[in-house]
Amino acid sequence: MKLKSILSATTAFAMVGTAAFAEKAEVQFWHAMGGQLGETVNQMAADFNGGSNSCQINAVYKGNYTENMTAAIAAFRAGEQPHVVQVFEVGTATMMAAGDKGAIYPVYKLMEDAGVEFDASAYLPAVISYYTDTDNNLLSLPFNSSTPVLWYNKTALDAAGVAVPTTWDEVEKAARALKASGVEKPFSFGWQSWSNIENYSAWHNLPMGTEENGFASLKTEFTFNNDAVVNHIQRIADMGKEGLFAYGGRRGDSRGQFVNGETALWINSSAYYGGFKKDITDFEFGQTMLPVDTAVADKPQNSIIGGATLWVLNGHEAPEYKCVAEFFQFVSSPEQQAAWHQSTGYVPITNAAYDLSKEQGFYNTDPMTDTAIKQLSLNTPTPASKGLRFGNFVQIRDIINEELEAVWAGDKDAKTALDAAVERGNALLRKFEKAND
Repeated sequence: MKLKSILSATTAFAMVGTAAFAEKAEVQFWHAMGGQLGETVNQMAADFNGGSNSCQINAVYKGNYTENMTAAIAAFRAGEQPHVVQVFEVGTATMMAAGDKGAIYPVYKLMEDAGVEFDASAYLPAVISYYTDTDNNLLSLPFNSSTPVLWYNKTALDAAGVAVPTTWDEVEKAARALKASGVEKPFSFGWQSWSNIENYSAWHNLPMGTEENGFASLKTEFTFNNDAVVNHIQRIADMGKEGLFAYGGRRGDSRGQFVNGETALWINSSAYYGGFKKDITDFEFGQTMLPVDTAVADKPQNSIIGGATLWVLNGHEAPEYKCVAEFFQFVSSPEQQAAWHQSTGYVPITNAAYDLSKEQGFYNTDPMTDTAIKQLSLNTPTPASKGLRFGNFVQIRDIINEELEAVWAGDKDAKTALDAAVERGNALLRKFEKAND
């Protein structure tokens, strides 16, 4: 009888526990973070779940940025959308258009409806301005924000007898010295449209398109086939002919070239820091601000962000959205953001997280890891440097990639390729305008 009573009590307790878990509101969070970053995102969700009696965040990896965004759009059309989807910055205009059609639950309204404390002024201006509407209401939650920096192999530069470059003339000079000292592929980069057209333009306060880079109107047209960008791309192509530059792919494909020492100067996201710290053991590396093209500007303006935000999709129940709001508050906390920033190299999205990282001595133990923050905050953003909001820009980036690859292969000169990219890109802008007029 005693054993039966114990078993009955145990069974009852298990049923209560199961019922309590079943009562948790479940939230589907689709993200595009693979590898080490994915593990960090999963741990963040697990930490939140462990501290909540009412919410369960299910973090699901759905492929790279493009694949994740495409999957979410398809799921929405089928009525099977997740609550939260991570979308990279070039998908902002597309998501805003979806919002106009009722698909999006704006973050500012979500937090207000859920009664969860939220102060938009706590976020870094260079980050939050990218994702607000014309009334400065926040539409999506900044999550993983980065900017391109110049990564360098200090050991190789010292061996070649050259300093860390600060201008494009110095990049070319350093690449030549590195080549002479035995570095196989002195200079390279990733995400070439983002790093060498979008950010090159913002860094030199050059508009990439009309209508304030698409912020002011859907009638925007591209202008990145201007003399400054054409000359910049042609310079890189000429460096390639001399063996100073080696193209390594559209995304982060050329990362391996830098890690194994084949490349000593590499422009790509600040978010590579966590992986570099783990993987690079044979040489001393560092990061510095993007080089300035002194033929275009005397000093830099500011860089613009990459990375992604968290968009909330309509079609779910109020208790689930309350959980989304609480999760957003959790991931935005100074402690979570400081830890995220310090372990990955992404920018802390709030001033408090930046201040906490300073207080914790992170920038003393890990010098120059605030390079991205300094670049983004260098000057008050102008209409040419606050970001981009072009419709169909995911597809347009593919066009830019195609045309640039023709330049690197020697099939086109920079002027011909960029003229073609602008013409083809403008056709997609008009298509987007027509669909969302």
